[in-house]
Amino acid sequence: MARVPGASRPERERPERGLTEPNLPTVIPELETDRLLLRGLQPEDLDAYAAMYADPEVMRYLEDGRPLDRAAAWRSMALHLGHWSLRGYGQWALIERSTGEFVGRAGLWQPDGWPGLEIGWVLGRPYWGHGYATEAARSAIAYTANQLDADHLISLIRPENSPSIRLAERLGETYERTIDLLGQQAHVYGMQLR
Repeated sequence: MARVPGASRPERERPERGLTEPNLPTVIPELETDRLLLRGLQPEDLDAYAAMYADPEVMRYLEDGRPLDRAAAWRSMALHLGHWSLRGYGQWALIERSTGEFVGRAGLWQPDGWPGLEIGWVLGRPYWGHGYATEAARSAIAYTANQLDADHLISLIRPENSPSIRLAERLGETYERTIDLLGQQAHVYGMQLR
């Protein structure tokens, strides 16, 4: 029997959800912390997301280190939303509960060929130093431990990014090795979940 592209499979034919199985259609779970709502990225996040990615200090240790224009920021949002569909997990938008303001993004990342399941974070500069990244990462780690079949998490951090190294260590990650990532060195910090 032929299946219509995009049609959902009957329940009995669905594979068990794992770290590499798609979960379509995607419903991104919402998580709450004391100060943050973690939810899927939405179109109304674009202005704040684009401003965050246009900031040279925010981008200093990300990708090739160059700020992104609005069109590239939109593609980045689409990439992160697509990751949820392809993997069944991904990065959440971080929303300050008291104000509704977009703070940044954090969560899980593992594109094809990545060295492991990564916990990562990116915050707009006005939100640095307030503990939001720690709060969001701890929530994402708890989600991973409780909802996914994962036993190890990593963070890939440029050696000169000491604030992110300190955060990884606060989360319980330890240095594991140094790798080449997108043409630059990155430290792999990791933690066992089980």
